[in-house]
Amino acid sequence: MRRSRIDGYGVFADEPIAAGARIGALTGEAITVAEGRRRAAGRQRIMLVELSESRAIDATRSEDALRFTNHSCAPNARIQVQDGAIEFFASRAIAPGEEITVGYGATHHEGRLACRCGQPGCAGWL
Repeated sequence: MRRSRIDGYGVFADEPIAAGARIGALTGEAITVAEGRRRAAGRQRIMLVELSESRAIDATRSEDALRFTNHSCAPNARIQVQDGAIEFFASRAIAPGEEITVGYGATHHEGRLACRCGQPGCAGWL
């Protein structure tokens, strides 16, 4: 984890990561989706993953470095949510020193936060 050109801190590969490799899992506080949306209201930064229509994980206070994974419109990793676990997998080979990024999908920003990924074809907003 170190400063990112995208936003704040980011997560960077220490060693080569093969395409399809499991990078790690994200943990945090188990809460309801309603509570997560209440917490997100009016805040620019929250690390929240909705697991289902009713359950969510708030990783804001988690000690997992993966909570600092930034969004990119051309990500090199993906998030997989299965059986309540939030896991990160490499979508392609990732070189040492490269920032690990994912596509956030729908966010609580609802298109009001500028995307700063800098990728060609960037959507512009989260």
